[in-house]
Amino acid sequence: MPTLLLKNIGHLVTMDDARREIKDGALFIRDNVIVAVGTTAELGNQPADEVRSLPNHVVLPGLVNTHHHMFQNLTRAIAQEHELFGWLTTLYQIWRGLTPDMIYTSAKVAMTELILSGCTTSSDHLYLYLNGALIDDEIRAATDIGFRFHPTRGSMSVGESKGGLPPDDLVQDENLILRDTQRAIETFHDNNRYSMLRMGVAPTAPFNVSQDLMRESAALARSYKGVRLHTHLAENINDILYSEEKFGMRPGQYAESVGWLGEDVWHAHCVQLDNIEIDLFAHTHTGVAHCPCSNMRLASGIAPVRRMLAKGVRVGLGVDGSASNDSGHLLNEARQAMLLQRVAETNPAAMSARQALEIATRGGAAVLGRDDIGQLREGYAADLVGWRTDTLAFTGAWHDVTAGLLFATSQDVDFSIINGKTIVQDGQMVSVDVPVLIEQHTQFSKTLIRG
Repeated sequence: MPTLLLKNIGHLVTMDDARREIKDGALFIRDNVIVAVGTTAELGNQPADEVRSLPNHVVLPGLVNTHHHMFQNLTRAIAQEHELFGWLTTLYQIWRGLTPDMIYTSAKVAMTELILSGCTTSSDHLYLYLNGALIDDEIRAATDIGFRFHPTRGSMSVGESKGGLPPDDLVQDENLILRDTQRAIETFHDNNRYSMLRMGVAPTAPFNVSQDLMRESAALARSYKGVRLHTHLAENINDILYSEEKFGMRPGQYAESVGWLGEDVWHAHCVQLDNIEIDLFAHTHTGVAHCPCSNMRLASGIAPVRRMLAKGVRVGLGVDGSASNDSGHLLNEARQAMLLQRVAETNPAAMSARQALEIATRGGAAVLGRDDIGQLREGYAADLVGWRTDTLAFTGAWHDVTAGLLFATSQDVDFSIINGKTIVQDGQMVSVDVPVLIEQHTQFSKTLIRG
């Protein structure tokens, strides 16, 4: 098995249980697993196949993205002044043209953007299957790059004629949805430790799927070990009003009524959860994907993350779709999460940089049900990222480079290692020709938007 020694690390942020931050740190990796973590004095003489010296770097566990719609980067900066429902109904008309090649290429763009921002693991919520597209198309992109991936097979089954939001021609038959979801699980899901791909089941939202599909999807997911449940919930005030009018209950109670609370469930947004619902999430160990930039872009509100954390709710970060963010820079998402909680509580101590980075690493891992990523410690996957600290953005932040990652301008990584393999070196993707990818993506975007 190949071995790698990283030594002389200027500042090593482990995010382990003791939250150790090590000056002049060192990491020893064998194949795809971290074998030892310590100082250069302790590990620096360890023989290895490859040795790298990183005196001008801050190194962290790879960031974890818990909510995305990768295909949406084909349609950035559209419906610029719409709230959620108006934004969706505008874009539904454009997304009709999605093809398998568009899904593959947009996923590759999204993963490249995420990786360069410090992300090493991401979920995705693909809910449109048009013109022959399958979830397989984005899974192929993750495999080609070497990205740790949690795709969720999304679905929409209730169209406009039945009181839902999407046009009827964008929804699918529920039996077809369940069959294809089962096919994807049995084809791709890997629940082993250090797995590079775990499936999720994801009826898209209460306003576009039936209660029966919610219940049957939960039963299907829970018949396979390690398959998790994901959907949108309580995103904005119209979401609340729809739930109260359609179901006679608030979103948290609706989720409970269809079996969508529990350790194996995480909900995106949760901006409008009240205190009773937050207690319900905490009691049932239900997770939340916090998406601050998208929530601001669509004026959905500020999620009560501090209250969630105080109650013990598991919270991770999500960049959400790149048509509602309109970015996929996860480090910047952590920055915005920190700043937004300060605004919400008019308190500069409401969230620290380290708390935001913890949500982006350990928090995301917990939300996705992973006990092998999100920390740099012995026996964990070799997923780690490093930023140079001898840069313009870091100048003046030398005394606390961990906080500098969020207080200063959000930067791209200098290197990224995923599952023990180098994916970014000297700030450049190793396995992706980025200019060619951009050219392909631009042509697909023009075709889609122009119709």
